[in-house]
Amino acid sequence: MWIGIGLLAAIVGGLAYWLLITTEGTYLGPRVVTRLYDWFAGRYDAVKNMHCVNESIYLGIPLAEALPPVESSPIVLDVATGTGRVPLALLRQWDHGGMVIGIDRSLPMMAVARKSLADYPEESAFIQQDAEALGFADASVDGVTCLEALEFMQHPQQVLREMLRVLKPGGLLLVSNRVGSEARFFPRRIHGRGQLERHLRALGLQDIRTDRWQVDYDLVWARKRLDEEQTASPPQAAAPRKEWRKDEE
Repeated sequence: MWIGIGLLAAIVGGLAYWLLITTEGTYLGPRVVTRLYDWFAGRYDAVKNMHCVNESIYLGIPLAEALPPVESSPIVLDVATGTGRVPLALLRQWDHGGMVIGIDRSLPMMAVARKSLADYPEESAFIQQDAEALGFADASVDGVTCLEALEFMQHPQQVLREMLRVLKPGGLLLVSNRVGSEARFFPRRIHGRGQLERHLRALGLQDIRTDRWQVDYDLVWARKRLDEEQTASPPQAAAPRKEWRKDEE
């Protein structure tokens, strides 16, 4: 009997670990994921132990160089921005006078992001928003990024479609791809080396390139096609910056 109880406890404990730790609540719904990040916000950066030099080498500098040249101030959207690692890495290198907008479901995480980017009040904004229904006009941003988050989305295909919808033709997409040993614990998600690249190719993106980044992640770069159909009519303008600031409060 005690062996059976011990075995049951091990199964329950393993299931709880998979649901709450390994997959960070994603199979329990977006509210659970958001609550976990709310609780963890104050310790997130310390646990991740990110170094500004590495962030510049792998994110900030390549992003600044890869973003398409535009006449007016470029706009970059960071989906699932968390504590603002991408906006901070980019703005430390960027001299285009543009703006980085971070969206996330967790208000405590974005509160940490605002403190981290206190030196960039005019170049950054943070909005609580669902990645599956982005509140931006079609073809309104010059670049879209989403790091260490896609596998935690309930419907990653829908998130990708939304990111492509708001991206201008010729715009840059940067998404991380889960490739480590724990990737197999994310059924029905886009993961595994080559899987995300094939999915982006099927969506019509071009110039797809993969960089090895971390043990658990690759960085996948791509561009939205610039063709006659996409340029036949001018893209819709992004929402005024004033509205972003209003929503941010």
